[in-house]
Amino acid sequence: MDPSLKLEELYLIDNLELIAKQVVEGFIIGLHKSPFHGFSVEFAEHRLYNPGDPIKDIDWKVFGRTDKFFVKKFEEETNLRCQLVVDVSSSMYFPEITTTRPINKIKFSVIAAAALMKLFKRQRDAVGLTLFADQLEYQSGAKSSTVHHKLQMSQLSDALTNNPKNKKTAAAQSLHHVAESIHKRSLVIIFSDMMDDMDHMEETFSALQHLKYNKHEVILFHVIDKALELDFEFENRSYTFIDVETGEKIKLQPNQVKSYYVDQMQRFKKELRLKCAQYKIDFIEADINKDYEQILVPYLVKRSKMK
Repeated sequence: MDPSLKLEELYLIDNLELIAKQVVEGFIIGLHKSPFHGFSVEFAEHRLYNPGDPIKDIDWKVFGRTDKFFVKKFEEETNLRCQLVVDVSSSMYFPEITTTRPINKIKFSVIAAAALMKLFKRQRDAVGLTLFADQLEYQSGAKSSTVHHKLQMSQLSDALTNNPKNKKTAAAQSLHHVAESIHKRSLVIIFSDMMDDMDHMEETFSALQHLKYNKHEVILFHVIDKALELDFEFENRSYTFIDVETGEKIKLQPNQVKSYYVDQMQRFKKELRLKCAQYKIDFIEADINKDYEQILVPYLVKRSKMK
């Protein structure tokens, strides 16, 4: 992300396309100052201008941001195919967005997906989009056209404002559908909190295994508000907790259940991580309170291995 733009400022922008552009441009600039530069960014990579380089190749927009001359390097197209899969169930709309808390799981996931779409567009890669909750909400095949890109962005923008009530997570059916609908080897990137009923988790693991059986590469970004959902960092006062997927309510003091809750969540995450390792799926914990490098770097590493 642009070092001059803080996350709080980024979240004040009311335009998904512009937010994604800011995230990507900042990431590209930052990449050249980081250990990850060696992974060879294949999308219109920038490098410092050297005497003798054609002046026409200077990126003046980057110069305006950095006061340094960078030139673009265009690599051979790799024609990667990618399917972005985003969970839009009710639990993804936690926590409620306020003036002091400008981000929740769905907003984080949508911005991350939009930023990846920007990278795919730069690389002329084909991308499709799947939105799911208790059933498949939207599905498109992988294309690289500008019209398709705009349609995908529109679908993601709509997901930000839907905020469905009592809509459960049921990943298995949708992931099986994705596995069956993609007929060429692809990179499947999933954004989900995986807050399915424990009774259904084996079905979900089976669907993830189905994706790998069909020779797809898979990254699962486990989207979570770490402070609230994993560490249970609430003030020690009475709260009414509401299950947003069922509407069930319970009133209690956080310290009454914190130890048990944290233990159960850690067990759940450990099982999820182990299953992903078993199926050779990249499992990445994505904390919504951190920046988007945690999304873009794992993607870059995976892409470099798929060449």
